[in-house]
Amino acid sequence: MKIAYVTSQERGKIDHLLSAVAEQLQANGRSLVGIVRVPAYESQFANGCDMKVRVLPVGPEIKITQNLGEGSDACRLDPGAIATAVSNVDSNPNNNADLFILNKFGPEEASGRGFVFAIGKALEHGIPVLVGVGPANQAAFDTFAGGLAETLPDELDAILQWCATTIDSKSKRTTA
Repeated sequence: MKIAYVTSQERGKIDHLLSAVAEQLQANGRSLVGIVRVPAYESQFANGCDMKVRVLPVGPEIKITQNLGEGSDACRLDPGAIATAVSNVDSNPNNNADLFILNKFGPEEASGRGFVFAIGKALEHGIPVLVGVGPANQAAFDTFAGGLAETLPDELDAILQWCATTIDSKSKRTTA
């Protein structure tokens, strides 16, 4: 079982890193499942709290935030849209995927909902998992992972190296 996570104090950095990782891995013919942020989507809000995600491997793109009006500082996460994204990920056959990526272990996952079942399913099938974790949900992720997750630096090359090593190791186990 392989699970790793990336965290950063720099707002939005994890999303951009994991999107770049997914793009490079897919360009190299790797089979991915999960979700990543759509990097080209521009937030309508000054604080950047507005996002679309792409269900891997090929979509759809789903806006997972809602407009709560000018000046609102409440969480813009749209639980219905998250449920749609989860459903799309769950409906993808992923038994032979090289890697499961989740752009963010967020409030839904910290509460035992969201993508926790999808993460467990991937791990159960021997699919390595790469997760973004923000500081606000670090403790919940640590509890969820039970000390089994490897911490990766917030550097593209280091993440890609972990992915390559982990995917190659998975391939050797499944062909042996």
